[in-house]
Amino acid sequence: MSNRLPILAFIGAVLLFLLYSAIFVVNERQQAIVLRFGEIVDVKTEPGLYFKMPFAFLEADNVQIIEDRILRFDLDDIRVQVSGGKFYEVDAFIAYSISDPRVFRQAVSGSVQLAEQRLRTRLDAALRRVYGLRGFEAALSEERASMMREVAEDLRPAAASLGLEIKDVRIRRTDLTAEVSQQTYDRMKAERLAEAERLRARGREAAARIRARADREVVEITAAAQREAEILRGEGEGERNAIFAEAFSRDADFFEFYRSMAAYREALNASGTTMLLSPDSEFFRFFNDAQGTAPSGAASQGGAANQ
Repeated sequence: MSNRLPILAFIGAVLLFLLYSAIFVVNERQQAIVLRFGEIVDVKTEPGLYFKMPFAFLEADNVQIIEDRILRFDLDDIRVQVSGGKFYEVDAFIAYSISDPRVFRQAVSGSVQLAEQRLRTRLDAALRRVYGLRGFEAALSEERASMMREVAEDLRPAAASLGLEIKDVRIRRTDLTAEVSQQTYDRMKAERLAEAERLRARGREAAARIRARADREVVEITAAAQREAEILRGEGEGERNAIFAEAFSRDADFFEFYRSMAAYREALNASGTTMLLSPDSEFFRFFNDAQGTAPSGAASQGGAANQ
């Protein structure tokens, strides 16, 4: 009995190894391709426990696990040209899933990396075509969604040939290239400078109109004031003459005396004034006599000087 135990243990171990080699598990995020001597014999798309022929190392049955979830592939810095001729840089991504494991295995040997390399070329071409038919503003408007649907439709035949299904295509960024950005900046700067110059020209024109109107109003107001002053001055002169006339009519002698005193004040008030007059001049008739009568014999005297 003791001699049989090693044999039984060996047999048990071989059985366990065969059982382990014949079992494989597929979870809910996976698909499985069963290969027998390199040929696809079965595809498991539902999660569960499955059996296959053992001895995979002898190429009897191999199992290749394939993703059964939505995958994402990003493509950055794609250089596209819009209808206006300018170039832009676009970042986009594709959401896809492996819909046909058999085709996926046959097309790219079940390699996700190889499949994405082929999608990169198709996505680049589709984006260039879609952007080339439109202007830059389309990617920033409501037309963006239709552009993405158009890119997805372009990709679907190529993706189906790889066993893939395109779920969605999105653009993450659309931006100017460095040279186009500088050109756009220079153009916007020139437009703003031109607009500023137009505003300054309008301001100078408005200032000239306001200044001319103000100068005209100054002239008009000054002329009106001068006219009013002349009128008032004339009226004042008239009133003064009327007062003088009335005073003269009331007392002619006093009026003559008053006017002579005023003349003396005006003539003799300034210092350094020299007058050469005859003593019997009518100008001095109130000097010797308050009545204004010149003294007798004054005509025989010489001229007098008053400093």
